[in-house]
Amino acid sequence: MSRRRGVVIVALAAVAALVSALAAQGERHRAYAATIPTPDHVVVAVFENHAYSQVIGSSSAPYINSLATGGANLTNIFAETHPSEPNYFALFSGSTQGITDDACPPPGSPYNKANLGAEVIAAGRTWGSYNEGLPSQGSTTCSNSAGKYARKHNPWFSFSNVPASTGYTFNQWPTDYTTLPTVSFVVPNLCNDMHDCSVSTGDTWLKNKLDGYAQWAKTHNSVLIVTFDEDNGSAGNKIATVFYGAHVRPGATDGTQFNHYNLLRTIEDMYGTTHAGNAGSATPITSIWQ
Repeated sequence: MSRRRGVVIVALAAVAALVSALAAQGERHRAYAATIPTPDHVVVAVFENHAYSQVIGSSSAPYINSLATGGANLTNIFAETHPSEPNYFALFSGSTQGITDDACPPPGSPYNKANLGAEVIAAGRTWGSYNEGLPSQGSTTCSNSAGKYARKHNPWFSFSNVPASTGYTFNQWPTDYTTLPTVSFVVPNLCNDMHDCSVSTGDTWLKNKLDGYAQWAKTHNSVLIVTFDEDNGSAGNKIATVFYGAHVRPGATDGTQFNHYNLLRTIEDMYGTTHAGNAGSATPITSIWQ
């Protein structure tokens, strides 16, 4: 065999291997999509700075535990790092974006990079966030001491490809849940998210503010996800995460080791969007659906 022919054969084999790998990847993506529902609405509520064991099984969080019992509980999910801000960016954009502190605005922003909000909008769906203490819709202020608001917990305001106007005050949270965006995040203020106040305070706030949506979601093809940014620094960054609503198998648990990237990937796959950052190589959460 001539050297040239050998090179051609090797090149063709490499191309064939690449095509095969891409086909297999496509099959995996289709399989994931087939096992993950497409809710009309997903609401993600993010709480702060408490370890899994401080929430799940705790008498201080009866409401969150009722959601875990009536829905699905991820028993082995972790945040990426400390402090808070980079974890919010990881959940929203598949990357900490190199952030290592809680600076506002974070260095290098505004970013023009992939993120959940931009992906959902590009897919023809709607995106929004409801931020307790935000002075006004679309405000990019760093803080509001009177309302215990902190922009470090609201990464969407740091991306140029997400309209600032999709950032709502929590006073704009609707009573008609059909008017919610397809995907929305809810971020309580620094007391109600458990950062400055107790687990009990946050648990009560969640019940008072979002239980109406949670119960509505069960019969209206919608889902509530409750998660945390990080632990309290003493438990390896293991956090609580609960799914509740339509399609969620009551009492389901999953002990697979997950992180914020798996959670982001799951929401992306619900709507067939592209994948932001590390979500592209993360596996979606598929075992909890019925």
